[in-house]
Amino acid sequence: MASFADFHTRSIQDRDAFWAEQAKLVDWKVSPQQICDYSNPPFAKWFVGGQTNLCHNAVDRHLAERADQAALIFVSTETDQEKTYTFRDLHAEVQRMAAILKDLGVVKGDRVLIYMPMIAEAAFAMLACARLGAIHSVVFGGFASHSLATRIEDASPKVIISADAGSRGGKGVPYKPLLDEAIKLSAHKPAHVIMVDRKLAPFTPVAGRDVDYAAERAKHMDTVVPCEWVESTHPSYTLYTSGTTGKPKGVQRDTGGYTVALAASMPHIFEGKPGGTFFCTSDIGWVVGHSYIIYGPLIGGMATILYEGLPIRPDGGIWWSLVEKYKVNVMFSAPTAIRVLKKQDPALLSKYDLSSLQALFLAGEPLDEPTAKWISEGLNGKPIIDNYWQTETGWPILSICNGVEKAPSKFGSPGKAIYGYNVKLVDDQTGEELTGANQKGVLTIEGPLPPGNLQTIWGDDKRFVSTYWNTVPNKMVYSTFDWAVRDEDGYFFILGRTDDVINVAGHRLGTREIEESISSHPNVAEVAVVGVADQLKGQVAMAFAIAKDTSCLTDDAARKTLEAEVMKVVDSQLGAVARPSRVIFVTALPKTRSGKLLRRAIQAVAEGRDPGDLTTMDDPAALQQIVDLIKS
Repeated sequence: MASFADFHTRSIQDRDAFWAEQAKLVDWKVSPQQICDYSNPPFAKWFVGGQTNLCHNAVDRHLAERADQAALIFVSTETDQEKTYTFRDLHAEVQRMAAILKDLGVVKGDRVLIYMPMIAEAAFAMLACARLGAIHSVVFGGFASHSLATRIEDASPKVIISADAGSRGGKGVPYKPLLDEAIKLSAHKPAHVIMVDRKLAPFTPVAGRDVDYAAERAKHMDTVVPCEWVESTHPSYTLYTSGTTGKPKGVQRDTGGYTVALAASMPHIFEGKPGGTFFCTSDIGWVVGHSYIIYGPLIGGMATILYEGLPIRPDGGIWWSLVEKYKVNVMFSAPTAIRVLKKQDPALLSKYDLSSLQALFLAGEPLDEPTAKWISEGLNGKPIIDNYWQTETGWPILSICNGVEKAPSKFGSPGKAIYGYNVKLVDDQTGEELTGANQKGVLTIEGPLPPGNLQTIWGDDKRFVSTYWNTVPNKMVYSTFDWAVRDEDGYFFILGRTDDVINVAGHRLGTREIEESISSHPNVAEVAVVGVADQLKGQVAMAFAIAKDTSCLTDDAARKTLEAEVMKVVDSQLGAVARPSRVIFVTALPKTRSGKLLRRAIQAVAEGRDPGDLTTMDDPAALQQIVDLIKS
């Protein structure tokens, strides 16, 4: 193609021909008969009539040319383990896991819930389910019993695969007691639980239900389990994402569309090449882990690193040491992780040979400009590419496609609309499309959603339509629930959730805008802004910030001085209307274990309300500190 603009235009205007070409990147048992069936909007069916298998495309098809190439590199700084599985090894292990599942009665269409730490067996489990045509549902390891129970009840798995414990910061996190309690709480009872015993926490198996993975694996050292060819529209997995109200939503993904979307993303977005190495620092419990730890790199014929541990243990150079050791070409992480590394010894960045690294991709939350600049300088100007997407989409909506045409990144922007996505900014009150530069609107996608996006919400088509498609007045479009602006060059800037809007005396302000402004103060490392109820103005903004240098916060007077400085910055950049009512300095911000800020919990305690379900919170002391500061 002459340019990315032409590439994108063709993906929208000549949709079927475009995706028919991308479909050639994967193996089909039966070729698709129809590229896209959009006869029942907003439900899209991709590659109708085609038959394929996700595990075949990730593992089996590579055996002919790269059987002895590294496929899965397992590294645990928690247990000091490191093991490389070739495609041949991975093929054998996945078949052993599939054979165990078959023995337990798992067949195509059955659900299997995976509740595991970041260990190689978790990857075997996911791929084994795909091999059998079973629908896996991975739940983030360590989720509390109540949250796990709701997912067990909704997915109704025939089998659960788990482990005795995970590990974090060198401390064991027992899973088995949480799982046993969750099964008690759930109305659905799985027939069997496969237990991987890591010898990290003692447990008592439940007779007649629990089976030992090691013992069962030993029975199937040479068992051959062929791939089950499934219809392209057959569900590959469900993954639960929290809603603003009600029970978590089970995002349902297809097989063919997802395989094609990931296969295309490897060369077009990530410039990943067969034989290279991909290092995604996420967790398999999240969508990034599904797409870019397990499936995407393997489909692309790359080695993928599965990492269990913290980014600062044994020291802040551990990730960079892995880049050097395994000659990582593509790295994918989160802004939060880079902000953590920013606090470490800067010499750790220059200690290792990072010449193999082509680019660092970041996603999961907006990337602030100071962090982007810091890591860009630390990596000697290597591309830092932000990208924006959701659990629901399965792969990026916004990014830079250097594999199609080289383009610069803009600090603070996740880039342009990706091929296949017909992105529109619309007015939230009228539904009118906003086509001018720097107009603020809701980021939406016109149907059909491209391949790899969610088919529906598991077991609830009505909720799929009402949640995502019926929120913009006078228009049926998919809402991301995010505010954005687009500049003159077509680059988008995400301003925050539409449901995180602060309405101050009739002025609608996005929390992200205020956070960006506060972050520009030289002594602010990180900040969270929430809207707090106010009798006079309806809402006011309240900021909670971490200072880079705390030596200037010795007493109340010093704190007030810094607070006034920060407010002055906001005044000068956004105007007095955006000035927060308070800037409260804390030592840590409450986050989930995947690094996302718990803004809703902060808002709740700031308003004196119950913060609700906090099972995903990493450090409860961070929220308690805010409670104590507000009280005082």
